[in-house]
Amino acid sequence: MPSSFLRRVRPFFLITDIGFLAYWAITALHALPPSWLFKDYDQSLAVAWNWSFLPLDLFVSATGLGSLALARKRPQVAVRLAVLSLVLTSCSGLQAIAFWAARCDLDIGWWLPNLYLLLYPLPFLAMFVRTETPALAVRSTR
Repeated sequence: MPSSFLRRVRPFFLITDIGFLAYWAITALHALPPSWLFKDYDQSLAVAWNWSFLPLDLFVSATGLGSLALARKRPQVAVRLAVLSLVLTSCSGLQAIAFWAARCDLDIGWWLPNLYLLLYPLPFLAMFVRTETPALAVRSTR
């Protein structure tokens, strides 16, 4: 299971985790044109809200890319890191979607990437639970 699971999740991790790193570099450099920024981006509370995601997103990237780096040498550890990364990625997307929904701000340019973050991990997490639950049950009876 570890190698097939990690092989399937690999392209998503590369896109998402490198995307997070690129997003934060671009944000830090103020390289996005103002027309691409979300509503009220110039307000200090919105800026603080956005930057509050930095630690979570960096942790997502570290666990995702770390799982890929460990895939061959420590596959069991790599799978655990991958699952952690998937859960945190979905949480990141959910928090952003909840914020936009609470504000009734339906800018598709911000909803789509965050819906991706919320939803893409779910099939992989279901796959993990489906394949690992029987193994966990066997271990717990010993």
